[in-house]
Amino acid sequence: MNVPMLDLAAEYRDLEAELAAAVGKVIASGRFILGPEGEALEHEVAAYLGVKHAVAVASGTDALHLALRAAGIGPGDEVITPSFTFIAAAEAVTYVGARVVFADIDPATYNLDPAACEAAIGPATRAVIAVHLFGQTADLAAIDAICQRRGLTLFEDCAQAIGADFDGRRAGAWGALGCFSFYPTKNLGAYGDAGMVVTNDPKLAEVVRMLRHHGSRTTYRHEMIGYNSRLDELQAAILRVKLKRLDRWNAQRRERAGLYQRLLAGSPVGLPVEHGRGAHVYHQFTVRAPMRDVLREELAARGVASGIYYPVPVHRQPAFALDHGGVSLPESERAAQEVLSLPMYPQLTEGAVKSVCDALREAAASVLRRKA
Repeated sequence: MNVPMLDLAAEYRDLEAELAAAVGKVIASGRFILGPEGEALEHEVAAYLGVKHAVAVASGTDALHLALRAAGIGPGDEVITPSFTFIAAAEAVTYVGARVVFADIDPATYNLDPAACEAAIGPATRAVIAVHLFGQTADLAAIDAICQRRGLTLFEDCAQAIGADFDGRRAGAWGALGCFSFYPTKNLGAYGDAGMVVTNDPKLAEVVRMLRHHGSRTTYRHEMIGYNSRLDELQAAILRVKLKRLDRWNAQRRERAGLYQRLLAGSPVGLPVEHGRGAHVYHQFTVRAPMRDVLREELAARGVASGIYYPVPVHRQPAFALDHGGVSLPESERAAQEVLSLPMYPQLTEGAVKSVCDALREAAASVLRRKA
């Protein structure tokens, strides 16, 4: 059996009629930018997350960028963020003229280590971006306490964790601002780029709304230099259809993850660890293996797709290596050499999970024979 990493076509087949109606309604209306679908989506996401304000933007990267700018982060400031993640958080810091300070991760959860975060604080530190990797939140209680004690602004990068929570509070509802990506592969995905900023602060929400629309509150009156980062009505309509299914889809992801855990118990790969303080929504099911690249080749030979998120920590990326080449983050660097994500999506069948696990055990045995 060939098993892909993700099957968006299967998702579409389940939703085709409802999506066609939603998209057709937008096209017939003639409203494509900043219309009723986007406004409704903002209200629905805010209610889902338990926050007061949500502002739809053009991408997850824009969400991070506009959130930092709205909070006044800029030149001369330092922002702490993990290095073992996608580059977007670090890029957003540089967009506003601030300096990134990379901190190491907890090797069990792959998220920002609170002790490493606190150790990275310096005189110029203004903020922390907690990235919730693979569908599980960082230790928000500990990181929030550090931010409160040290007078720092907490941002959450929730791109991979919509629907996850920590101690009953949803991802995005802890920080001053929460940032979401609705890239097509996410747990809640559009059919193109899309993002959102959420907050409980009405002033921050208003600034983000102006920034996304050329610094304007009213037509042709521009109070600041802004951007063109508006979420279009078609994507908003698509996301509204999918949002109604998000909890069910996340529950299905957790069911598949539980099956993986049972079938791979005792195997020679390291399995995901849940911190037990809230729901993990398994954007990825990520295992660890010392001979990861060889294992991936063996899986591919057996028809099983896999992904590496992420093979190079951000502080080692060419774009950041000049300024951060001397930084040592051993847990981030080791994770980048060992992580391997297996197929994970709500439509993944039990039979497919079993096939992946059988292939993984066979592949791991083959790798061990090579090593011997």
